[in-house]
Amino acid sequence: MIYSLPLLSVILGYLAALILKPTNRKNLKLLLAFSGSFLLSLTVMHLLPEVYESVAHAHDGHGHEHGHNHNSPIGIFIMGGIIFQIILEYFSKGAEHGHVHGSGHDHNHSSSMPWLLFISLCTHALLEGMPVTHHHDLAWGIAIHHFPIAIILTAFFINSGLSKTAIFLFMLAFAVMTPLGTLVSGNLEFISHYYTEISAVVVGILFHISSTIIFESSEGHKFNMAKLLVIILGIIMAYFL
Repeated sequence: MIYSLPLLSVILGYLAALILKPTNRKNLKLLLAFSGSFLLSLTVMHLLPEVYESVAHAHDGHGHEHGHNHNSPIGIFIMGGIIFQIILEYFSKGAEHGHVHGSGHDHNHSSSMPWLLFISLCTHALLEGMPVTHHHDLAWGIAIHHFPIAIILTAFFINSGLSKTAIFLFMLAFAVMTPLGTLVSGNLEFISHYYTEISAVVVGILFHISSTIIFESSEGHKFNMAKLLVIILGIIMAYFL
């Protein structure tokens, strides 16, 4: 399940874009707002406490003092994740939060593969999958997050004139990256040894992605009633997972 959910969400989003050819951006923005709220809630309620608990347990195990340590390196890793995501978005033009439709002018050679976008999105998806090894519920959040992104990406590539084969290979690679991150995290000793630090970086990435989605998913940053309701729904669903 933890491997199939993120994989299937991208494939379903890809197929939905091909078959339905969605044009209603308001519905996509509401879906993005829900996914951002759900992902942020999972991060705050589940992933973030676990990261700090791991640090506290590690300190206890070594007899270190804990309680008023204001210089925890975990905070640095979280901020590093935010900075790293900003760097990725410089190359992906914000595709991680559905902003790719605004960057069509950057692809004058429509028949060529957008390699910077490909590498940055795959890096982002790979890192997202790593904490899923210990937090299976996060697979739901990533799946819900990736579904509208897959629809928007596929529609963007079609409109950009990218070949059907290139679009399929791009989306397939994107779909595989998150399960691959989960698989690598659970089987490589090096990754397991630095799991807490990697999770902290992912927390920073998810903080930036989800908050950006919430604030960018409506024009003029206005919280209309429909958007507010889907955000609250996302929080409630994440709480009960």
